[in-house]
Amino acid sequence: MRGLIVDYVGVLDMDDEDQRRWRELLVAVREAGVATSILSNDPGGEGADHIREWEFRGDVDAVLLSGEIGAEKPAREAFQAAADAMDVELVNCVLIDDNILNIRGAVDNGLIGIYHTAFDRTVVEIQSLFDIEGEF
Repeated sequence: MRGLIVDYVGVLDMDDEDQRRWRELLVAVREAGVATSILSNDPGGEGADHIREWEFRGDVDAVLLSGEIGAEKPAREAFQAAADAMDVELVNCVLIDDNILNIRGAVDNGLIGIYHTAFDRTVVEIQSLFDIEGEF
């Protein structure tokens, strides 16, 4: 697995402490040589600057918003856009999302899907998939 695609709403839009933990984890993932992106079904526009900030700060390699790429999860085209932005083959990507339909769509298109319910659970799966150690 060479690419990690993370949903925004329901995953990264939590309290400050969870966001801090996500940023630390994403740094470790990137240090392990894995490309990272946020893929959100957000319509885009000025109201999405808080999502784009993750890329501006360097927390992820790319931010893709459905309203700007013309495709929404769980469509293959949305996943493909994220993979292309990371320069990673689609089948080498992992999706983290809190919507089971998006996870199903990802799996149906060859990605590994992690259904996010809590950071402490998701981090264990990410560490296992990408062979990352540490406390987050």
